[in-house]
This record gives sequence, structure tokens and C-alpha cells, in this order.
Amino acid sequence: MVAYHDDEWGVACHDDTELFERLALESFQAGLSWSTILRKRDTFRGAFRGFAPVVVARFDDGDRVRLMADAGIVRNRAKIDATIGNAAALLEVAASFGSFDAYLASLVPPPPARLPPSAAPGDIPATTPASDALSADLRKRGFRFVGSTIVYAFMQSVGLVDDHLPGCFRYRG
Repeated sequence: MVAYHDDEWGVACHDDTELFERLALESFQAGLSWSTILRKRDTFRGAFRGFAPVVVARFDDGDRVRLMADAGIVRNRAKIDATIGNAAALLEVAASFGSFDAYLASLVPPPPARLPPSAAPGDIPATTPASDALSADLRKRGFRFVGSTIVYAFMQSVGLVDDHLPGCFRYRG
């Protein structure tokens, strides 16, 4: 958890494959602990072929059976199906906007909001108007398992918002 926080969480990410991985893992995390997902991350990467959207979008029923049999990942059929469908949706978005990253930049207003110097853990929201809007637009474009809470966690993960708390070495007050 410390390495993930220190090296990845809240750091700007612009690579479509990494963005897809982060969105997929946040979706799989729903209802579970983040530590569970991080422990399974390498297995997820293998099972989902590095989260390459063009590869995952072509997964078929055989891949679904393989994934449901893989005890190293979260074996939730709805989340697996959503991840496969989301890969196809991401490719459509990327074709329209030039990249998934460009799409995100067009919807999430810069600069990222920062927490005030007096912020405490209870001040970090679970959703925001920006995550509500992005969630709604993703769903309109065919994405699933992208409710506002999942989307806000994704936004935090990839640096679209900055929720590092005062006292954290990454905090930029």
C-alpha cells in the first residue's frame, strides 16, 4: 500500500493502457478492500493480458470461462464482462478524441483541486460534481461499473484530482 501511494496514487497518468488498468481495478475493487486488489494486481495483469484495450476488447466466451476459473483475480462475472465491454468502449472514445487521456482532459477541468492545509481524512469526498459528470458520460458511452464513487477513486488514482493530505510528502498546498 505504501509503495502504491508513494509511487502511483495521485500521480498524473496519460497512458491509455495504464488508465484502462486503473479504471478496471477500481471497478473490481467495488465492495472489496483496495489491499485485496493490490495483492492480486499482477495476476489481474496477466489474466487481462496487460490490460491492453485492443486485446481485452476481443476477449470471447473462452476468455470469460478462463477468467472465471482464475482464483488469482476477483471472479465476478458482471465485473469481468464490464471490463471487456469497457475496453471496447475505451477504444471508441479514443478513436473519437485521439486518446482516452484526451477524452478525460476534455471533461475533467484543470487544474486539479487541492485540499486545504487544514484538511483531514474525513474531508476527502467520495464523489464530486466532476466525478458525477464523468460517470454519466462514461455510462452514456457504454461503460459499466463506473458509478461516481468508482470514477472519483479512479480520478484520485490517476492524478485528475489531488487528495493528498497535509503532512504527506506529495501534498501541494
